[in-house]
Amino acid sequence: MNIELFIKGFIVGVAIAAPVGPIGLLCIQRALTGGWISGLASGLGAALADTFYGCVAAFGLSLVQDFLFGHRSTIAVIGGLFLCLLGLRIILTKPATLAAGPRKSAAGLVGDLVGTFMLTLANPMTILSFIAIFAALNTSAASDSYAAAATLVLGVFVGSAAWWLCLSFGIGVIRHKMDQPVLRWIARGSGALILVFGVSAAWHGMMS
Repeated sequence: MNIELFIKGFIVGVAIAAPVGPIGLLCIQRALTGGWISGLASGLGAALADTFYGCVAAFGLSLVQDFLFGHRSTIAVIGGLFLCLLGLRIILTKPATLAAGPRKSAAGLVGDLVGTFMLTLANPMTILSFIAIFAALNTSAASDSYAAAATLVLGVFVGSAAWWLCLSFGIGVIRHKMDQPVLRWIARGSGALILVFGVSAAWHGMMS
């Protein structure tokens, strides 16, 4: 394994995952209301989507790139509408539901993972971030072989997953120090911001 490529991939994974956006807010909200496991499941969904886009960039899958860019407006509108619905759902969640214990069912965790995966995929412009960061870090060695490209992509997944693990676990620890009114207002605030992100994404998608 090319350790240098793995480390560069790790850095890219963290760099893509760390900025606070609708997915980050969603993972934080789920960690607060459903426990750190729920937040981690959501984060892993985002990490898998980041890995998918990392594969597209690292392996030079031009056909996939062309499809994503050709349909980016439609994808942005659909993703924005889902974010709007999700934000409204979080805002309208009853206090009794928030006060319930952390969700532990396997079906619920899988739902969190798949939902976040799909929402993260709904931002095809993420691939531009990967291409730009790959170029900045000089990852040209990844083009030498499929093994080198796979090492780079593995680093992306590990870096993104590590970020979500640390974030979810940290929020899970803080969660126990907050009372229900605080959790309720944080949830509503997160829902409102996610709604704003959704409206903005759908608007830009329709205007482009």
